[in-house]
Amino acid sequence: MQMTNVAEQSPADEIEVQKQAIPKSALGIEIGLLTGCKDRPYVFGLALALASKGVHADIIGSDEIDSPELRDTTSLRFLNFRDSHKFDATFAEKSSKLLVYYAKLIQYVACSSPKILHILWNNKFEFFDRTILMLYYKLLGKKIALTAHNVNQAKRDARDSWLNRVTLRIQYRLCDHIFVHTQKMKGELCSHFAVAEKAVTVIRFPINNASPDTELTPAEAKRRLGLRDDEKTILFFGRVRPYKGIEYLLDAFRLLLADKQANYRLIVAGELIKGYEEYLQEIQSTVRRGFDQGRVILRVQFIPDDEVEVYLKAADVLVLPYKEIFQSGVLFLAYAFGLPVVATDVGSFREEIVEGSTGFLCKPGDPAEMARAIETYFASDLFSNLEVRRVEIKEYANANHSWHAVAELTCSAYAQMLGRNPS
Repeated sequence: MQMTNVAEQSPADEIEVQKQAIPKSALGIEIGLLTGCKDRPYVFGLALALASKGVHADIIGSDEIDSPELRDTTSLRFLNFRDSHKFDATFAEKSSKLLVYYAKLIQYVACSSPKILHILWNNKFEFFDRTILMLYYKLLGKKIALTAHNVNQAKRDARDSWLNRVTLRIQYRLCDHIFVHTQKMKGELCSHFAVAEKAVTVIRFPINNASPDTELTPAEAKRRLGLRDDEKTILFFGRVRPYKGIEYLLDAFRLLLADKQANYRLIVAGELIKGYEEYLQEIQSTVRRGFDQGRVILRVQFIPDDEVEVYLKAADVLVLPYKEIFQSGVLFLAYAFGLPVVATDVGSFREEIVEGSTGFLCKPGDPAEMARAIETYFASDLFSNLEVRRVEIKEYANANHSWHAVAELTCSAYAQMLGRNPS
């Protein structure tokens, strides 16, 4: 795999360039983009990329999804069906907002003109979304596209059940087309859920272009987080869940600190997913008992988009110690900021990490090997020449994981769903 040089473009610049080559098959296509009121970076990138291809999209979202770009782009219409999500809201308040959301969604689908509904995520009542809502969409004659970011998320989270598998099978079978991010995901979808191969398109996970990348330098970012320039900073970034293996990273970090000459700091930054409070308590207890104060920085909280770059630029390497995964958006977020990655050899990481050029791999569940991989990284040219290599990684990501390619494949699938020639 070769590192490729391409010029960086902002989302707005990319739209202007791509508008010059809108395929005829995409002209006049209208879709309803059902976001599930989450994952703003993916919604942002996909919506703007589709707009650049001439697709008109109604974006069904909430305050968490909203952005000026989604409202100001001519061919996009943002519909806020759920306002803000307050963590301290009462059960009655949350239930009321959800019911209002579903009522608006049902009315929208009945009255709207788009023939295609593209589901990016289901909402809170997952089983209802997979069955009753899907049947409702089909009865109204809608074509349904689905982006399956995880083929069976409950299985990954050790929460699988017969009901989960049955409702997943119903949703997958009622879809006209499904997008996945790896060949392995396509294989599982076809073999475990009997989905026809021709109904599945593999699109490489695109880079995150929703988080601002300003003139902030790595040195300035380190100072904002209270780090010294000479500290080798290791970052875990993303939502806190057991399958991500943070405990193995802490064990590996303890091994790294055995070298008294080394000057390491570890940052764990990301939001806790409800239901995993006990896991977080175990992590916090390990940090308190096993490390000097300040050696491990725990920022277990939601990180706003405009603060993301501080962590990605302050870090010298991102570590993904996952136990299992198909793909990870955090990997491509790191690439968007030119940050090298050390990751366990699970899911599609071997396909996406160019060893020695964008990062290194190690065995999952093995703290000693993870520590060796991190040491290998810090002894490599990838770290010693990090300023230059950051630029190369960003160029590689832009060339191999562009939203332009995602939009091309998505528009082609839309055209097929509508019986058009996708040329």
